[in-house]
Amino acid sequence: MIKLLNLIVGGTAGTLARYFLTHITYHFLGAGFPYGTLLVNLTGCFIIGVISTFSSGTFFLTYNHRILLVTGFCGAFTTFSTFIFESANLIKSGEFVKASLNITLSIVLGFIVFKAGEMIGKTL
Repeated sequence: MIKLLNLIVGGTAGTLARYFLTHITYHFLGAGFPYGTLLVNLTGCFIIGVISTFSSGTFFLTYNHRILLVTGFCGAFTTFSTFIFESANLIKSGEFVKASLNITLSIVLGFIVFKAGEMIGKTL
């Protein structure tokens, strides 16, 4: 039950943080470039980097803390941070081919699937 509560609290906080940070950024920098999304994704990468360091020795984070912060908050804030974290872990463990494959497939296939979704959406 505590795991579910951590997901709900972290997810809610991450969603709200993403919404407000994106809109504040667009208010100040305009919407001609996706500054808000870029800032959210970079901030999420920074946050998950800090959390991963805390989890590996600097501070002790319990499983429930990681559920709250990584899966809940960062997962709702941006999945890009998780993508970077998982790719970095593959590199850290010497799995360079898998890391490269993950990065390439995520970007290329993500764009292809997005375009396919657009085409299907136009036909409906």
